[in-house]
Amino acid sequence: MAKVLIIEDDQSIADVMTIYLEEEGYTVFCGYDGAEGKQLLQANDPDIIILDVMLPDTDGITLCGELRVDKNQIPILMVSAKKEVSDRVNALLVGADDFLCKPFSMRELAARLTALLRRSSMSSPAVEALPPKEQRQSVHMDMDRRCLYVQNRLVETTYSEFEIMKLFWLHPAKVFSREELLNKIRGIDTYVTERSVDVHITNLRKKIETDPKNPRFVKTVWGVGYKFVPEGD
Repeated sequence: MAKVLIIEDDQSIADVMTIYLEEEGYTVFCGYDGAEGKQLLQANDPDIIILDVMLPDTDGITLCGELRVDKNQIPILMVSAKKEVSDRVNALLVGADDFLCKPFSMRELAARLTALLRRSSMSSPAVEALPPKEQRQSVHMDMDRRCLYVQNRLVETTYSEFEIMKLFWLHPAKVFSREELLNKIRGIDTYVTERSVDVHITNLRKKIETDPKNPRFVKTVWGVGYKFVPEGD
């Protein structure tokens, strides 16, 4: 079964999550602040992280951003007692894959972990260069390795970003509504909004566009949604 790293400063909450997830068959490690969480991450190579926003030595959003800067692509589920939209948006912007507001049921927590792990199950170690036959393309996707390349260089994405980009890639020039993209990244009983889609699109443009404010590839279709314009179209 998968290994879960919980980084949560409230020991009573961490204990409840640990007991429930271990009964579900997970191997669980707990850190009660950011520093301990980083140590456990390096020592145990978890498959997924449950990360609290409020920690005694840092905040979870900052820590999530640091992990993504380090090119760590482990799925991250943020949890918080804060319910403001801005908190969820900020978490997504720095690379979180999902956000769960406290209090939450253990059944919902387990469902979200299942969804995130399912979406990441096709991942494999990334390669650093494109096959020669694909080097002519500015943007290219390798579905088997779940890799996105821009100008022949590997671009790191979150799982939600990759799923949206994969849908675009498989259906070039097709216009997708926000609801259609939302359904693509929504896991089992996962709380996400159309604003979440806009955040992921913004992040994708920053990663693949030369000028994100004037996108060449990911176009807005006003009043409808978004589409991907392939090379040469």
